[in-house]
Amino acid sequence: MSTSRRDFHGYGNRPPAADFPGGARVALSFVINLEEGAELSVSDGDERNESVYEAVEEVVGAADPCMESHYEYGTRAGYWRLMDTLAAFDAHGTLSCCARAARRSPLLVRDALARGHEVSCHGERWESHAHMAREREREIIASTHASLTDIAGRAPVGWHTRSAASTSTRALLLEHGGFLYDSDAYNDDLPWLHHRSDGDAHVVLPYSFDTNDMRFQPGGGFVHAEDFARYCIAAFDQLWEEGADTPKMMSVGLHLRIIGRPARIGGLRQFLEHVRSKGDVWIARRDEIAHHWRRVSGLPTWRARSPETTSATGPITT
Repeated sequence: MSTSRRDFHGYGNRPPAADFPGGARVALSFVINLEEGAELSVSDGDERNESVYEAVEEVVGAADPCMESHYEYGTRAGYWRLMDTLAAFDAHGTLSCCARAARRSPLLVRDALARGHEVSCHGERWESHAHMAREREREIIASTHASLTDIAGRAPVGWHTRSAASTSTRALLLEHGGFLYDSDAYNDDLPWLHHRSDGDAHVVLPYSFDTNDMRFQPGGGFVHAEDFARYCIAAFDQLWEEGADTPKMMSVGLHLRIIGRPARIGGLRQFLEHVRSKGDVWIARRDEIAHHWRRVSGLPTWRARSPETTSATGPITT
């Protein structure tokens, strides 16, 4: 008998009734990543420089002003261009914040909240948790939540790790007690539940690396704004057609320093124009989708729990 913790079957050909507001065929989630200032940087005392950015030459053993300047573009110019584009289409999403980036740009966090967006957790630094010691990861989850609560004036309820979470991440989020959902999965077109031993459940909102502006990075496949628009439109149209019978969820990942560039922002605008022309879509923050999924799953209204009253045990089922 297999003891694998992985689930290869999910909902299969019998997905649950999503019952999105207004009978929407697609729940569309924009995730706006605030990472600028949280990337690894020798000049900030980090162990190395970030190697994933527009330039192709990684500087080792010395500060890298070129890399740092590319990231600074996101908060100096890209954020405002991106937010104004979303506002033009009355589209609200989730600002996924690294704590160090939020501490450096608290104005942007508060501006996003004032515009009606959600603020959620994206770790302390912009880094994978795959090899992180459990106690260190526990501290980072707690400090990230506390920092964003202090900056935003309200507690975040969502979490997403850069790329790879650890095998302990979800259990530690449950132990913390302050998280309604996480996005550390890429395995479905609908939310699913991580069931707990106390009968309650934690919502998992799958994220996506293909409908994501990160593919403008060197070798990622997107070059022109139209590349982003065409790909996202193709994904949306397929889900919209399927949604006539079985509504679906779609995530679109955005980065200030990437889609916020002048030659790329038009791709987001083209996609939003197409979405608005189709109708039957619910553009929603991730906390809204997670709360909705609890309701349609027959779960009680979610409330934050203290670590002392939270059980992190129980199998992952759907």
